[in-house]
Amino acid sequence: MASEKLIGFLQQNHVHFETAHHFENYTAQETAASAHVKGREFAKSVVVMLDGEPVMAVLPADCKVDLKRLKQLTGAKQASIAHEEEFSYMFPDCSVGAMPPFGNLYHVPVIADSDLMKDETITFNAGNHTEAIRMAAADYSRLVHPRIANIHRRRFSSFLR
Repeated sequence: MASEKLIGFLQQNHVHFETAHHFENYTAQETAASAHVKGREFAKSVVVMLDGEPVMAVLPADCKVDLKRLKQLTGAKQASIAHEEEFSYMFPDCSVGAMPPFGNLYHVPVIADSDLMKDETITFNAGNHTEAIRMAAADYSRLVHPRIANIHRRRFSSFLR
């Protein structure tokens, strides 16, 4: 079931969104394919520890977080991808690895990749491994107020884009 916290927040803010069911997947790239969305158009949420504090990095499914850029951007001395045990308790209504890119609902700052925010819509996990939500990127930006920056490096070959 989709995150009730997220669905309630979207409804409370009168946001139009679509929910799509898909096969159970555990990587953002597989979820994008199952939801019939290009990897560069599917948002994945990655929890990063910057100087020991969690930050949600939101980037295209076909990319990796560029920790060096995040450090430069934020002035952090240390940056690492968080381990599940470091963040799973922060998202109690979500399956681990399927958190929606709404860190603001969980008191986690959000940095969204600039490439992802160029599209008219954004698609992402709905808090589980079998549902995705698609909504206007402008609504996402308005509700989350993410810091927007280039925080990715490409992971897959160009034929997948």
